[in-house]
Order: sequence, then C-alpha cells, then structure tokens
Amino acid sequence: MAGSGTVTELEPGGDNAIAVTLGILGDEWNLWILRYALQGDRRYRDWIERGEISNAVLTARLTRLTDSELLERVQYQTRPARHEYRLTARGHGVWPVLLTMWAWEQQWAPDHRGQLPARRHTVCAARFTPVLVCGHCDRPVGAPDVEAQLGPSGQWSRSVPAATGRRRSGRARSPEILPHTMELLGDRWSAALLGAAFLGATRYGQFAERMGAPPTVVAGRLRRFTELGVLQELPNPARPAWVTYHLTDKGRAFFPVVACMIDWGLRWFRAPEGPAIVLCHRECDHTFTPVLACSHCGERLRASTVSIEPSGG
Repeated sequence: MAGSGTVTELEPGGDNAIAVTLGILGDEWNLWILRYALQGDRRYRDWIERGEISNAVLTARLTRLTDSELLERVQYQTRPARHEYRLTARGHGVWPVLLTMWAWEQQWAPDHRGQLPARRHTVCAARFTPVLVCGHCDRPVGAPDVEAQLGPSGQWSRSVPAATGRRRSGRARSPEILPHTMELLGDRWSAALLGAAFLGATRYGQFAERMGAPPTVVAGRLRRFTELGVLQELPNPARPAWVTYHLTDKGRAFFPVVACMIDWGLRWFRAPEGPAIVLCHRECDHTFTPVLACSHCGERLRASTVSIEPSGG
C-alpha cells in the first residue's frame, strides 16, 4: 500500500537505490509536482491551474509518482468518480532534498532566484538557508568531512538510471526552475560524473572508467561541468600536457543535495545485497546521517516547522 511507508525491495543485481532515486528525483517535473504537493496541491486541476504543465505531462508524472509510491491516488467523489493525489510518507520525505536544491540554486544560479520559493523556520520566524549537520554529533558537515565507500550493491553499472536523458519536446520540456541542478542530475552520464567527482576522481581516465560512457560523452560532460563552474581544470603535475578536474566551491556546495538524495534513496529502496554506498563522518567516526539545521537559530529542521513561501523575493 502506497501510504504504508514500507521499503521497496529491489531486484537482485538490478538498479540500486541511487539509480532509482536519480530516476525519480532527477526529473524536474516530478520535483515541480512534489513542491506543490508539499504546499497542499492534491487534485489534478490544482497543478493544471498553475498554467505551467500540459495534461499529458502531468498525467504521466502523476502516474510515475504514484507507481513509485510518493503519491497515493484516493477517490474523494463517487458521482462522477474523482480522485486526488496525497503525499505518502515517502513523498513527504523528499522535503530535505527540495530545500537543499532550492538553496543551492538561489546561491549559484541567481538568474532563476525569483522563481524559487522562500523558506521560513516557524520556530524562530526567520527566513533561513538549510545547513547540513551530522545526525550523530550535530556538527556542520561538508563534502571533505565525509568518507564514502561503495557498498555491496554500489557497482557503477547499477548506480545510474537506464534512461539516457530527459525528454524535451514542446510543452513536455522541463519547467527550468532548477536549471543547474538538472544539468548535474537530469542526465545519467552527468549524474555518474558528479558521483565520480565526489568519490575522488580527478583524471579523465578515472571518470571514463567509472562512468562507462563513450569518450566523446565523458569529454563533453567534463567540458560542460567546467563551463558551469562545478569543476575546474588544473595542470597535471605528472603530465604537463594533461589537466586534472577538481570540484570548485560551487561543486562542493552541492554536497547537501547529494547527501539528502542518498539518504532518502537508501531509506526507501533496499537492494538484497546491501546498501549502494556507506558514508562516515570523519570527525565523530559514526555513520553519517544527514540532518538539516536552521541557519538563523541552529535548531534542527522538521517538515512541520518549515513554511514554504511563494517566492524567494
């Protein structure tokens, strides 16, 4: 049952939790629907009346989100029969992912800032930026503070969704309110490159080996990530004619999104072989569980204490 909050058991040897998560949360229309579901939208017309999505796209995404058990289709009227879509526990659990995406876009893609919602912490009444902290010791955490190791189901071939990219045609194209986020997550090869970068890849050969993509694809994604300012080229001291690729401040700042997506995926999708990835907080030497805190008062955020407002202003 969609509303039961049960974990989905994945097929042995198939897509792992990371691939399933990217397949769901790497689609901007899914995120758009979930954003407004968290603000109270439930009925088909609620989303249609926002004027940004076609009937065909909305129907397809609602079906996908229902099949993935983020939404539950519930009949609320019999004559004629009408249904609404209610967030499940799994769907409600996406809120930290959305908060970190919005915060990152507002800092690093300012041209789109006005399209993103503001967040207010109802405990201190302040607008806030989510701060990633360790669930064990409550200390702020960045990418260098976390050690990541691939788990039993963490093979690269199992960690990216099968679709090669997002479909864009006519009104089916994405709403483009998270343009930089989707550049990193909305394509399987981009997501694989991002994961490789956070796991320490710096050389072309390392990216190519881990992505398993054609050479032109690897080169193209490295070039695009550099253009976006997520990676920077530096001279390779061992081979002067070559370069290495390193995460920039902008790239490292995306870590809260990655951490929250991994946490959500491992929470709701379980491979029989074991987790896809294991994270450890170096400072306290405990398994890293991402938690978000308020940048104003420092208290942990909860879904019930976050108010999503119409615009970032």
